[in-house]
Amino acid sequence: MPRTNNILLKYIVFFAFFTAGAPAVAANTLNSVRIWAAPDSTRVVFDLATKPQYDSFTLKNPDRLVIDLGDTRGAKSALDKLDNNSKLVKRIRYSSPPTKGTLRLVVDLGKAAKANMFSLPPTGPYGDRLVVDFEQSDSSSIAREVDNRAGNDRDVVIAIDAGHGGDDPGSIGPSGTYEKRVALQIANRVTEKLNAMSGIKAIRIRSGDYFVELNRRSELAREAKADLLVSIHADAFTSPQPRGSSVWVLSNRRANSEMGRLLEQSEKVSDLLGGVGEIVQNTDNEQYLMRTLIDMSMDNSRSTGYRVASNILNDLGKVTRLHKSSPEYASLAVLKAPDIPSLLVETGFISNPSEEKLLKDPKHQEQLADAISKGIHQYFESYPPEGTLLAKQGNIKHKVSRGESLSIIATRYQVSVAAIKKANNLKSDVVRVGQKLIIPRA
Repeated sequence: MPRTNNILLKYIVFFAFFTAGAPAVAANTLNSVRIWAAPDSTRVVFDLATKPQYDSFTLKNPDRLVIDLGDTRGAKSALDKLDNNSKLVKRIRYSSPPTKGTLRLVVDLGKAAKANMFSLPPTGPYGDRLVVDFEQSDSSSIAREVDNRAGNDRDVVIAIDAGHGGDDPGSIGPSGTYEKRVALQIANRVTEKLNAMSGIKAIRIRSGDYFVELNRRSELAREAKADLLVSIHADAFTSPQPRGSSVWVLSNRRANSEMGRLLEQSEKVSDLLGGVGEIVQNTDNEQYLMRTLIDMSMDNSRSTGYRVASNILNDLGKVTRLHKSSPEYASLAVLKAPDIPSLLVETGFISNPSEEKLLKDPKHQEQLADAISKGIHQYFESYPPEGTLLAKQGNIKHKVSRGESLSIIATRYQVSVAAIKKANNLKSDVVRVGQKLIIPRA
């Protein structure tokens, strides 16, 4: 045997002898753990090196969730000094594994909670993750927050949604500003201003740094019996040049601009960052009737959303530059509630260095919030829903828009054509664009 091959054989035998008894290196690693607490739920995110293999079970007295991660080791600092303000999750700890190579984690709970567990692939700033959503079984704090009066003196309820949150930062500005933080700051200011107005009650979909699944935002607004859902965001583009505010409403067709298509795509990314969407199938035998009723409801919601959006744009144009002077259309989950008028306000481009600076400025945030709240109030002052305090305050005045007829206006306010004609001394059913009408109370 040649001398070179003989030496190589000795090295192979030597390596095999000394590594035969060495423990195998785990294929996966738990790098860190993050806890995002919401009023009625808590999300725990386990950041891993690769896709997790996992199993779990619950235990009682005390309540806890046990998670087994196959072929995984825990980084030494993964559970050190966890930032935890959750009322559901007390602590997270390691426990003795059932088999060699398995990493066992125990989530100690303050009380029993439903756990929804799923893995997410690498997206945006994050790698592979195992996500656990703990949910309370009682009614949401948002529904409990609305103590609306019965009869003919209830408040108009406005649901204010701060975009993104928790492990979904949204767009990130050139200097590192997170959209989720700017959105929450402006949303808080809008909520405060609306609550200072007589006859209006504003509630927040997200009150802290946590993620609310996109379809769940509409559900929370519905639980609060909201008359309008307004989602606050900051825009972004692939280049730093674009700037200005815009307002988006639901389209049942494709987005009407490149920005709209990017916005729809970013919403899909947000869903991956912050949660998973749900697919709801309607198996009702009377699906065609249901579809017709839903279409009618959605047409009315879209019409209302467009009018509120136009009002907001008019007021925003007085305090900041507009990217578009008319409402734009996109198909977004947060806008799709058929029974709740919904719109999305892009307060400016966080990808533009000068606008990123403005969006962080408290004074500019106040101006934006003032414009948004004024636009909302102006609409509901002109078109107050029946049974509200605003509807009791003086006569409703309506300015005829293009395409409107007396029958359309009567349907909108739930009064008869004859009642409108009588209140305005009209001899015929013909109205003209720009004509101002008094709408009698139903």
